[in-house]
Amino acid sequence: MKSQSHRIERDSLGEVNVPEDALYGAQTQRARENFQISGSCLPRPMIRALAQIKGAAARVNARLGLLDDEIADAVAQAAAEVEEGRHDRHFPVDIFQTGSGTSSNMNANEVIARLASMRLGKPVLPNDHVNLGQSSNDVFPTAIHVSACTEIKSLLLPSLAHLIDTLELRMQELDNQVKTGRTHLMDAMPVRFGQELGGWSAQIRSCRERIVGARKGLGQLALGGTAVGTGINAHPDFAVWVVRELEDETGIPFGPAGNYFAVMGSQDAAVELSGQLRVLALCLLKIANDLRWMNSGPLAGLGEISLPALQPGSSIMPGKVNPVIPEAVAMACTQVVGLDAAVAMAGGSGNFQLNVMLPLIARNLLESIELLGNAARHLADKAIRGFTVNRERIDGTLSRNAILITGLTPLIGYEKGAEIVKKALSENRPLLDVAEELTDLPRDQLEILLDPGRLTEGGIP
Repeated sequence: MKSQSHRIERDSLGEVNVPEDALYGAQTQRARENFQISGSCLPRPMIRALAQIKGAAARVNARLGLLDDEIADAVAQAAAEVEEGRHDRHFPVDIFQTGSGTSSNMNANEVIARLASMRLGKPVLPNDHVNLGQSSNDVFPTAIHVSACTEIKSLLLPSLAHLIDTLELRMQELDNQVKTGRTHLMDAMPVRFGQELGGWSAQIRSCRERIVGARKGLGQLALGGTAVGTGINAHPDFAVWVVRELEDETGIPFGPAGNYFAVMGSQDAAVELSGQLRVLALCLLKIANDLRWMNSGPLAGLGEISLPALQPGSSIMPGKVNPVIPEAVAMACTQVVGLDAAVAMAGGSGNFQLNVMLPLIARNLLESIELLGNAARHLADKAIRGFTVNRERIDGTLSRNAILITGLTPLIGYEKGAEIVKKALSENRPLLDVAEELTDLPRDQLEILLDPGRLTEGGIP
């Protein structure tokens, strides 16, 4: 905060000096002082989700006759301001804090209460009004689910759809271009570029389906479980009505959890989603590395494609251009794998009625979604969309690919095929010439049988 002056706030532990211009109060200030570990604060999507929950809760509590209409309206309007991101600088609590997320929940309660008090001109209380019918133990897990679902809907799924569309566009453009296939990084039977790109597209489609499936588990919200899962101090209709409000606001199907003890004592749904995000990361990593290999060279590598030249690649070697986008994507994907490992360990840190690594799970899950959404779009727009095919290089290596003899083995047998390959490679002669020499098949038939394009269609000659 810019101001050096302070005001005195009080909580159950006593008096605390809080910056004069801070919207938060004593509990947030204590958390600022207690947790100075990473310098990273609660992610924006989590702040937004907390505000959505607080606003919905205020409206429902008024409807239930538990909260004065005037106070409820002020709380809801204050929560809307927080949801819009107008007060993010007043959420300073380090992500590595109390494991329930209580500090961040109280941060939201205090900021919203102060904004509502300023609006009304009379006190609105963080615990009694903003937090009515709630506990950090059910609010924070709910915010994890709501924020993750929202980011998947708004960022990740559109990015994956864009990547799939880009892949399939290039697949159609390049489907007639035949190239040497590779297994073990060694020459193998030919494939078409369209087939290779189609394989990538199918991988992304499968990842998307798994993520959508995992997202369903996040639709079960802990709100209404309050402190330990029994629903103490929450109206019986509170959870159903608040969840309905959240569903209407986000357009995402949510429902109260079937068993509060399960969703508060564990974070299984978040762990499952994180695992599916890891699968997507590994898929993008595979595509990024394939692009790097295909682009390698231009003289001493495969040189099959040329990725867009985006920036100079060396501070000492003039003219060098590197595959910077696939490299950046590969790093983002590697980071997601690490984030998932941490989420998995955090997911196993439930003790009785509460998981005590909720802020870590929130941070890592949302970071993974952001990294993968941005990486997928970068890969589509700055690598796949613009690469060019080096047809002369591809055709040259394809014409010398002795492994094409595989197309004849149903007619001549494996041993004869191996003999032809060995002779062609050792004498550096065209495969067609050696095959004509060592078999009884006429040359015109050999030309048909060894045609690389025909061999990409499969089947038996």
